[in-house]
Amino acid sequence: MTSGGGDGGGGGRVDTAKRYIAGFAAGIATVVVGHPFDTVKVKLQAYNTRTQKREYKNALHCTAQILSKEGVRGLYKGASPSFIGMAFESSLLFGFYSQTKQLLQGELQSSNRPQLQVIIPSAAYGGALISLILCPAELVKCRMQVQGFNTTISKGERFNGPFDCALKTVKNEGIKGIFRGGLATLLRESIGNSVFFSTYEFSRHYIHLQLNSNSSEVSYGSNLFIDVGIGIVTGGLSGIAYWSAVLPFDVAKTVIQTTPDAHSSRNPFWTLHSIYRRVGFRGCYAGLGPTLVRAFPANAAAIVTWELAAKILGLKHGL
Repeated sequence: MTSGGGDGGGGGRVDTAKRYIAGFAAGIATVVVGHPFDTVKVKLQAYNTRTQKREYKNALHCTAQILSKEGVRGLYKGASPSFIGMAFESSLLFGFYSQTKQLLQGELQSSNRPQLQVIIPSAAYGGALISLILCPAELVKCRMQVQGFNTTISKGERFNGPFDCALKTVKNEGIKGIFRGGLATLLRESIGNSVFFSTYEFSRHYIHLQLNSNSSEVSYGSNLFIDVGIGIVTGGLSGIAYWSAVLPFDVAKTVIQTTPDAHSSRNPFWTLHSIYRRVGFRGCYAGLGPTLVRAFPANAAAIVTWELAAKILGLKHGL
């Protein structure tokens, strides 16, 4: 998506606000579609990295266990903080990315071709900022997901809900406790979003070039069904590229945030090294299956929702 300049200070501010609103809608769509896959991923990461013996054979076995013990609701454990965190995260990410990209484009703004020297720093900056919001929200989400139907957790240690989880975390570990896994989240978001937006911008650009070169009679840019199709493909591919690049950091984050030992290391590199020593390379990519299965539909939903919301709100130039 190429950005268009504002037609005045007031118009620019209105367009910026619309981008944040569209991003908020994209975040909600991501959670609705992707949270069940995320629950399975988190359980695999938390339980299959502790010892050589795996708690779950694979993603299907994990899903079956959740459904048999907790029902469909079990797949949406921790969804409340995820809805809040993801909605605001998505809103801020798209907003920060759009604004920073416009600022950095300068003379390149008239170019229709995506520019890596603009996309990467814009995405990395947006990712770094939203990691401050995502870290506490995901800590609560992950602890609720891991808790699940685990009968080894005593009543006093069990969380009654997201708010109770946050309160007990702060009480037992202090304010720093709610930001456990912050460095891993920062690395995942800054690197991952650079990969995501680079893949998205270039794939969308070349798909449009290909379509427009194949037909001079159809205006693909104004065809809703074509736009949705392009959004599904580009969003899905970008999501897969994101997680393929940064899943080890996500594994480290999950382990750091869900470990019962409050004094354990928060260094993601040391955590990954420990996982590698215990269970080998496969441990660093625990949850890869459900993550990639989730990545395509969840990110396709996010991009399609963002683009449709942007169009409804009158944003002619998208990002």
